[in-house]
Parts: sequence; C-alpha cells; structure tokens
Amino acid sequence: MTNVYDKEKTLFREIAPQVEQAIPGIEVLALELSGPERFTVYIDHPQQVDHALCARVTDVLRPYLREYTIDVSSPGIERPLRTPAHFERAVGRQVALRTSQDVRGRKRFKGALVGTGPGGIRLSTDGDEYEIPYDAIVRGNLIEQRV
Repeated sequence: MTNVYDKEKTLFREIAPQVEQAIPGIEVLALELSGPERFTVYIDHPQQVDHALCARVTDVLRPYLREYTIDVSSPGIERPLRTPAHFERAVGRQVALRTSQDVRGRKRFKGALVGTGPGGIRLSTDGDEYEIPYDAIVRGNLIEQRV
C-alpha cells in the first residue's frame, strides 16, 4: 500500500507546479490514485471551482491522459489536508488521518487538530493526544461538523 502513496506524492510533485503555473490563483490541494490508471486532482481557487476551471486543469494535464484517466474536483466539505499550511488552517477543527506507519499502535485517527509545528501535528482523540509527523501522514481530511 505504501507504493500507492509514494506514487501519489511523486505525481503530486510533478503536477501541482504545472497546474499552479499555468492557471493563476489555483491551488492543487491533493492528488489521489483511485486505481492503477486513474487519479483525482483536488483543486481550489478564490473565485470558486466550476466545470470550466476543471476543464482548464484537464487541458494542462493532457500529457498524462495517455497513461491515466483524470478526474478534477473541488475540495468539497471534507477538504483534503496534505501540507503543513493546510493543517495550520485547520487547527481547532475535526480531522481524519491515515498514516503510513504506526503511531503508538494506530494508523487511522479521527479527532481535534489541536496544534501544528515544524515537524508535524498534535491531534486529540479518544482522550489522548498524539504527535504525528507530517511525513507519516498519507491522507488527511476535514470532517464535516453537523450543526
């Protein structure tokens, strides 16, 4: 399973700069493989993500269409969290995480993001607080809070 996450990170590092340089104001939030030949790119833009913007991103990624089916999506309610900046903006919110390695016997977490630092995050869940390094996080998302 780690190979999938390594491949996602490699593709993200290739794709994000291409898209962000080609389309002013866009932020590539995450890339997730949904099969060996398919991936989804999550994007955000200050003026909103619409079908036209998704089509522009697909055009930028046209060379990848030889090997992959590409889906382009807005972040949605359960916004992906991948970078330290994403986590900093989410402090105080509920998040779900998956790690590539055990952190005190766990790889899946749901709880309150209570802080960030240069090396990782602090998450409060089930009455415990966990220090989780950024490089161990393979998936992170906000959890929708129902009012």
